[in-house]
Amino acid sequence: MAMILKTFSCRVLASFPRNISRKLCAQYAGLGRASERGYYNSGKPGTPRPGGAAHVRVVDLRSDTVTKPGPAMRQVMAEAEVGDDGMGEDPTVNELQKIAAEMFGMEASLFVPSGTMSNLIAVMVHCRERGDEMIVGDLSHQHIYEQGGSAQLAGVHTTTVTTRPDGTFDLKQLESKIRHNYPDPHYPRTRLICVENTHNIQGGRVLPLPFLQEVRALADCYGLSVHMDGARVMNAAVALGVPPSTILQHTHTVSVCLSKGLGSPVGSMLAGPRDFISRAVRCRKAVGGGMRQAGVLAAAGKLSLQEMVGRLEEDHCNAKTFALALLNCEPSLFDVDMSAVETNMLRFRIKDSALSPQEVCARMGQVGEGEEAALGQGVQVLMLPLYENSIRAVWHLGISPEDTQLAIKKMQFVAVQHLKEQGKAQ
Repeated sequence: MAMILKTFSCRVLASFPRNISRKLCAQYAGLGRASERGYYNSGKPGTPRPGGAAHVRVVDLRSDTVTKPGPAMRQVMAEAEVGDDGMGEDPTVNELQKIAAEMFGMEASLFVPSGTMSNLIAVMVHCRERGDEMIVGDLSHQHIYEQGGSAQLAGVHTTTVTTRPDGTFDLKQLESKIRHNYPDPHYPRTRLICVENTHNIQGGRVLPLPFLQEVRALADCYGLSVHMDGARVMNAAVALGVPPSTILQHTHTVSVCLSKGLGSPVGSMLAGPRDFISRAVRCRKAVGGGMRQAGVLAAAGKLSLQEMVGRLEEDHCNAKTFALALLNCEPSLFDVDMSAVETNMLRFRIKDSALSPQEVCARMGQVGEGEEAALGQGVQVLMLPLYENSIRAVWHLGISPEDTQLAIKKMQFVAVQHLKEQGKAQ
C-alpha cells in the first residue's frame, strides 16, 4: 500500500513546477521504508548498526534489551504447556506468576507484556481517581522514557524530586512534595511514591537499603504507597548479595523486567498484594495487555527467574573491567567514577572537549582505517550517547569477557587515532 501511495503521489506531483515536485517527491520516497531506531529515540543518519563482513565482530553494548534467547530457552518455549490466560487457564503463566510472587516476597504477581505497561498498571491501581498525584525522581525512567503515560492514559498528575547521582533523593524534599490539602478542590491528592532500582540514567546505581526503609517509613506516615520500577532489581539483589525480597520488603509493589539481563524475549512481572493484582488484571485488559496462549512466553520467563539470575554477576564484572580500562587508557580521554560502577551499566564522560559523545559512539561503531591491521580484525562496539557529555554502555548475556577485551582494544585504538589527528591538526 505504501508503494502504491508513493507512486501515485509522485505522479500527481509531476504536474507541479519541477523544482517543487522534486522536493515533494523526495519526501514521499521515504514512505514504506523501515526507520532506523536507537535507544528510546529515532535513529539518525549515520547511526552504526550491527552487521558487516564476517571478519567484523559486533560488541553490542547499547542495552541489555538486545539479548536473544538461547537454545535452552527456545526449547522450553517450544515445549510449553499452554491454555487461555484470559480465562486464567494457562498453566505455565500461572506457574511463572507463583514463582515470581514467592521470589519477590509478594502475595501475588501478574505477567504483562512490557515494563512500561507494568508501571502504568501500577499507577492506575494505586491512583484510583483521575487527578491523583504520584511523586517520582526527575531523572526516572517513568518520568522521562514512558511518554507521560500516567497522565496521558491514567489521568494521574506527576510531581518530581531531584534525583541524586546515586539514584536516591532528599527525603526532606520528598516530604515537602506531599500534598496536605485534600479535599480542597484546588489541588491533586498525593497517592504514590515511585523509586527506580537499579537507576537507569545514573548508570545502574543500586538504591541503598536504608534509603528504601526511610522512604517506606515516610510513605506509611502519610498513608501513601511505594512502587518500585525494578526493571533491573535482580541486578541490585546480586550486587548487594541479598534475595530480591530483602529489597522489596520496603515497597508495596514492584515491576521486574524479564527481557533485559534475564534474557527473555518478552515480558515483565508486576507483583504486590493479592487485591492489588486482582485490580491490575482489569487494568491490564483495559490497556491491551491481555494475552491468550501466553505460556510460550511465560516458559522463557520461568527459565529467566530460575536459571539466569546468578550469571548477572558476570555482567557486573565485565562492566567493571571495561571501566577500569577506561581509567588506564592512554591517552587519557575518559572520566569514570569507579565507585558508581555497581552493576551491568556504565556511564562515563569524555574529558576532551574536541570529542562529543556522538562522535565517540560513531567511531566505536565503525571499522576505521588501519583497524584490522592494528587489532587483527574489525570491531564494531555499539554504545549510546547520553546527556552531560557522557556515554552509556550496558553488559548482558550476549557479551563475553573476550568481547569486553575487544571493546577495550577498540576504545584504545579510537583514543590513539584521535591523538594522531590532533597532532596533525597542530
